[in-house]
Amino acid sequence: MLLVLPGGRAESLDPPPRLGLARLRMRVFAAAVRRRVGDAALTTAEVHYRHRGWNGPQAHPVADARAAVRELVAHAPDVRIVLLGHSMGGRAALAAADEPQVVGAVLLAPWCEPVDGAEHLRGRRIVVLHDPADQVTSARKSRAFATRAARAGADVRYLDVPRGGHAMLAGAGDWHRLAASAVTALLAAGPLPGAPPDAPAPGLTPG
Repeated sequence: MLLVLPGGRAESLDPPPRLGLARLRMRVFAAAVRRRVGDAALTTAEVHYRHRGWNGPQAHPVADARAAVRELVAHAPDVRIVLLGHSMGGRAALAAADEPQVVGAVLLAPWCEPVDGAEHLRGRRIVVLHDPADQVTSARKSRAFATRAARAGADVRYLDVPRGGHAMLAGAGDWHRLAASAVTALLAAGPLPGAPPDAPAPGLTPG
């Protein structure tokens, strides 16, 4: 099961728009990843946020992500879930990745902050993709969080994707390919793509 977490805003108690760009972007992205994974049995679900924003210590999307995971498990107790989160959704995925049925998370241009803890990710498998030129969220902070998570005992891989910005529109095929590779590895318990976060940035590998 691929559970998709769209982006949002730092602060907003408004409900997300039904057809907002954040949701549409991730639906297209998730469909492309599913096609590339090549597993007809892989299904996709989406976290539906109550509020559009993270909203400081309330961290509303985290509770929504955990509720979505538990709802899936209630219907299929043996389900294995990969979280696929973009921007704010990536931050929520990191916070909720300790749910027992979550086998790992793939983070796309995630919003990471120094205050975000990583100890709960011990034993989890995480792949982070970020364009160093992203002007909305910080690739430097993403790599720093990935390093903290690795030191806390997570199996983390970090990849610089040198185009696409925050919206991942330019070079979208590269983003889809790398995300699909990561999802496949997480579901199959195979080697993760990319390099440890404290290794020199390898850039985008051809293929």
